[in-house]
Amino acid sequence: MRLFALRIAAMTVLLSSQPFLPEARAWHDKTHLSIAEAAGFDLWYSAAAPDVAKSKEMFSPVESPNHYYNNNANRKVTPEMVMEQVERYNRPNDDEGHLYGAIVGSVRDYMAMKKSGKYARYPLAFCAHYCGDLSMPLHNTPYDDFNKARHGINDGIIENSVRKNIGYIQRMMTPPYIDSEADLADEIAIVAESARLLGLKIRKENRNMTVDEAYTQAIRSASLFTAILAWTERKQAAVPVADKQAVTE
Repeated sequence: MRLFALRIAAMTVLLSSQPFLPEARAWHDKTHLSIAEAAGFDLWYSAAAPDVAKSKEMFSPVESPNHYYNNNANRKVTPEMVMEQVERYNRPNDDEGHLYGAIVGSVRDYMAMKKSGKYARYPLAFCAHYCGDLSMPLHNTPYDDFNKARHGINDGIIENSVRKNIGYIQRMMTPPYIDSEADLADEIAIVAESARLLGLKIRKENRNMTVDEAYTQAIRSASLFTAILAWTERKQAAVPVADKQAVTE
């Protein structure tokens, strides 16, 4: 756990001193940061750190597959599909990817670290990033020629405006109520399926997302992460006082 925390702290420092990384396969940095900040996450400024980790050769085989799911069979995303991916979280060299399972896995990491008394906010920084990736259509469809040609452009559709529109994202958010891992799987599937369907639409029409479409997807990510934060906070508040003292001493 100590090594994990040191690694993320180092990545956060690196992120703050590095220029924007256009080669990252994700929403671009400002979009990720804005989704996390709109959700009220105190470490919103670390939400792009997973892409920094992914850019390092020593971390990439483990971290990269956490950021996408190449739905090559074009399957409808279901809660069962989400849970099937959980055991693959942090599994290296998974070409298909396991983004859905990574969200559940990062929440489990947070719960385990919190229970042990360790500083547990860093797994939520990863969760924030994965929730962002979840709404990006080209992270939920096959990585084919269309995806490769248009991925970078679609990553940055709202990059230049999003930091000015955090308030808009917050006003438009409709966070679901999550109170169990089953609820979480349901909500992940809903956001992922919206992204998959939009991915099919822009592929059929041979175009990029519109600004409105990109904001709609980012709002879905922020809503999901807001619900995750609320759930984890309720779970912590429900821990008996004696147990809280035990894990903080």
